[in-house]
Amino acid sequence: MSNNIILNRIFTQSIFMELINNKENSLYDTCVRRYLRDADQLENNQLVTRLYEFMKKKYRNEYFYKNTLLNKLLLGRHSLNTTTALSEIPINKSKADFILINGKAIVYEIKTELDTFDRLDSQISDYYKAFNHVCVVTCESNYNKLQELLNDSKVGICVLTDRNTISTRKESTEDNSNLDHSTIFKILRKSEFENVLIEHYGNLPKTSQVKYYKECFKLFLEIDINTVYKYFIKELKMRNKIELEEFKKVPYELKFLMYFSNYNKNDYSKLFSFLNEKWRGN
Repeated sequence: MSNNIILNRIFTQSIFMELINNKENSLYDTCVRRYLRDADQLENNQLVTRLYEFMKKKYRNEYFYKNTLLNKLLLGRHSLNTTTALSEIPINKSKADFILINGKAIVYEIKTELDTFDRLDSQISDYYKAFNHVCVVTCESNYNKLQELLNDSKVGICVLTDRNTISTRKESTEDNSNLDHSTIFKILRKSEFENVLIEHYGNLPKTSQVKYYKECFKLFLEIDINTVYKYFIKELKMRNKIELEEFKKVPYELKFLMYFSNYNKNDYSKLFSFLNEKWRGN
């Protein structure tokens, strides 16, 4: 299994940015040669699909989990118009793998067949300081162990089944008891915490540039935490505006990657051009 690690690097923004701009990439070529037969006459969209199929059968890595979550939950159960997904959001010493925001926000922590549960307690603790719903996504073979670990908690459990569907085995329950002003404030961008202060107070602090951040945080601390949370979710939901019509044309295998790539229409045009071309086989 360890020799499949190279697949973790293929479905990344940097590799695909190089592919759509230069039409080639040595890592991509290496993977095509290693995992696929008779690739010379195939178009890149066929090769991408076949590489993804290999991952589905032999190496369900983090990208495979994330892409399945985005396709099955965001695109399958919700709507791009009403729901926002976020990924790799730093929360204290942890990074949230996947967050889905519609009426509520749920942090999904992914534990693949390749992962351990060693850091799970500290990750969950961090997530609850910024969000009131947490769910762990794992594989069927890890389910019993995870159920024991989380049995008495409010954390939800989802399983990526052997048929590659998302099965909810335990619903997450709302928990606001650990929400923390400081953790939430650090996640917000400058324009976002300014929006919160303007909405709550009607204005921003008038002070020197050096003291500005500190004064903003002081005002932020005075807002009730449950009110802060509502403002916080509202701001996060406005992130990740995508080119809807272009995104709809993206193949299933690349949905997660393109959702977070901030592509404009020209980038999408280059992507579709690359996918429709035959592999150069350098």
